Amino acid sequence: MSRSDAVKTGPERTPHRSLLKACGFTDAQIRKPFVGVVNSYCEIVPGHNHLREIARAVKDGVLMAGGTPFEFNTIAVCDGIAMGHEGMRYSLCTRELIADSVECMARAHAFDALVFIPNCDKIVPGMLMAAARLNLPCVFVSGGPMLSLNGKDLNSAFEAVGAYMAGNIDGQALACAENDACPTCGSCSGMFTANSMNCLTEALGLALPGNGTVPAPYAARIRLAKEAGAQVMELYRKNLRALDVLNAQSVRNALTVDMALGCSTNTALHLAAVAYEAGVLFSLADINAVSAVTPNLCKLAPAGKHHVQDLHEAGGIPAVMGELNKMGLLNGDCATVTGRTLAENLIGVTVKDASVIRSRETAYAPVGGLAALFGNLCEDGAVVKQSAVAPEMLTHSGPARVFDGEEAAVAAIYAGQIRAGDVVVIRYEGPAGGPGMREMLSPTSAIAGMGLDKSVALITDGRFSGATRGAAIGHISPEAAAGGLIALVAEGDRITIDIPSQRLTLCVPQEEIDRRRAAYVPPERPPLTGYLKRYAKMVSSADQGAVFKD
Repeated sequence: MSRSDAVKTGPERTPHRSLLKACGFTDAQIRKPFVGVVNSYCEIVPGHNHLREIARAVKDGVLMAGGTPFEFNTIAVCDGIAMGHEGMRYSLCTRELIADSVECMARAHAFDALVFIPNCDKIVPGMLMAAARLNLPCVFVSGGPMLSLNGKDLNSAFEAVGAYMAGNIDGQALACAENDACPTCGSCSGMFTANSMNCLTEALGLALPGNGTVPAPYAARIRLAKEAGAQVMELYRKNLRALDVLNAQSVRNALTVDMALGCSTNTALHLAAVAYEAGVLFSLADINAVSAVTPNLCKLAPAGKHHVQDLHEAGGIPAVMGELNKMGLLNGDCATVTGRTLAENLIGVTVKDASVIRSRETAYAPVGGLAALFGNLCEDGAVVKQSAVAPEMLTHSGPARVFDGEEAAVAAIYAGQIRAGDVVVIRYEGPAGGPGMREMLSPTSAIAGMGLDKSVALITDGRFSGATRGAAIGHISPEAAAGGLIALVAEGDRITIDIPSQRLTLCVPQEEIDRRRAAYVPPERPPLTGYLKRYAKMVSSADQGAVFKD
């Protein structure tokens, strides 16, 4: 008996079949397994505005393999368009909305299997969370990465603003950055959050090889979508479900690939959230444990000059995993949606360009791309993309420049009020305090564009775009709104950053901290309404993945 029999089998389901026939489905189609095709298509997100074509290919694959596809949609927010204004408060919180909406649709309509079509930042983890929660046979196929033109990407446009404000480029150069940064459809071309999560979905075993790196405009992406649609029917017949693939071992594999690639700091949030839904224990300490034994094999934008298209031509995620497997760093026995184990998937895989995917001997660093920091400023942890930090900023001590929100910090940076050596502190941007944990790409890009990324650090209880580079430390937990020490930092306080030792310290005597805490009065904030009001009440801290509290 299939799950869809609950809506189509027996005389008591006559009204249900009538409604299905009203949609144009025949008796023959109704008798076949029901496959939900979860599409995040929308017209305002470049990573998603081509997903109708991907969905059509997925449905072709399902039909070829004997299933009946039913397409439905989720929302999708473009973090780039939402960046730098109030809209960014609505980005992270959509992850939970997406997971909830997919759960509702899949349960209400009794789908037998699912094909997920995400692409951008919060859509991928939201769908992964739904997959874990529903535990149905499923395959992921993303929309693929954008191509890079002349080595440029979205970060080039953001940093061009800083360069223009500093008088380093003219309006014509700014316009060129605007026109050239995003030349095709697809998720932004660097190892930013969207591509990070699509690559990690492949590493988790929930997507077919190529999911993370085949460029969006390539015909190979359409072929991959057809293969995904056909393969979900094979998984249905074998009853191979999401949690047969997604477990503690596959999460560890994904975290290992994360460290080797130098993925976005947002993966610390999203892997934690996916692990939570799968019932897998995950903590920020796991990042350091895996990073300590995993070399950084790739430097893709913003950490280096390569883009995801270069990673694809070099062999993609299979080639990266092949190198890691040689080192004994992966669990090769993990099941995958190919129907084979991870180790079986890697047979015959080779690196095609050793300048893009390095070996252990030639690795950029002996440790992974991310690090979790601890100290009195972040007792529960903070996260930094250490592979994108200039060597001279791996350790730094400087005076705090304190701002209660992103806008004030950006204004100060553009006004030339931030000097070499400063540590910019942006607070009340955490999951609950923001609310929504906005990304700080505008201030970090302003710092980089003005040539200060090798002399100025930024710390925040908010988070960063995967496009961020420099000494940018986010996810400080506890956040300011929850009484974290970041709320008590005063202008001019000395802050010490020691990334190799994984420490972040406010250099203020404990007696002074106690005095400030006793006198602390939270700043007055505008009243919250709507979804943000509910989200702020329900969301957990960043170190726990900013998931909804039990």
